[in-house]
Amino acid sequence: MLSHLRPAIVSSVLFLGLLGLAYPLAVTGVAQAAFPAQANGSLVKDAKGTVVGSCLIAQAFTKPEYLHPRPSAAGYDASASSGSNMGPLNDKLIAREKTDADALRAENPGVVIPADAVTTSGSGLDPDISPANARFQAPRVAKARGLSVAQVQAVIDGHTQGRLLGFVGQPRVNVLAVNRALDAKGG
Repeated sequence: MLSHLRPAIVSSVLFLGLLGLAYPLAVTGVAQAAFPAQANGSLVKDAKGTVVGSCLIAQAFTKPEYLHPRPSAAGYDASASSGSNMGPLNDKLIAREKTDADALRAENPGVVIPADAVTTSGSGLDPDISPANARFQAPRVAKARGLSVAQVQAVIDGHTQGRLLGFVGQPRVNVLAVNRALDAKGG
């Protein structure tokens, strides 16, 4: 009986050490050496070295002097990343979007509201918004900061990223990057 158990125990311990310890450590080591910023969460730090966020996870900016991210079904909590699972005919979803749209119309009357200003992303944590959404918010941000709309739009345009490889995805604006640039600009 021991002759049957020994190979099973030895192979279990061997594979546990190899696949449960050695392989994850090797992959982590390669990631740290080749892509240290990404391996550590793509963290954004201020001049003092304090972490202020991640360029991969949205934050709840609510003050008028900041660009606001897309609405979040997860409450901007990375541990609760998820969509709302509400279908397009769900009464609660329709009511929330209508309330959000009414508030945005009052903020910027006569301007078409971009879809991503009232709809959540699949994860609820999308750090990017469309350039149209960023430009839609520019008058509010400019007024709150005492800047011209052109100055705010110049910052937005400077942080607009195009399609990956010229054809993958959509142009986008990272909300945290623009808000940090606006803070550096002053106002």
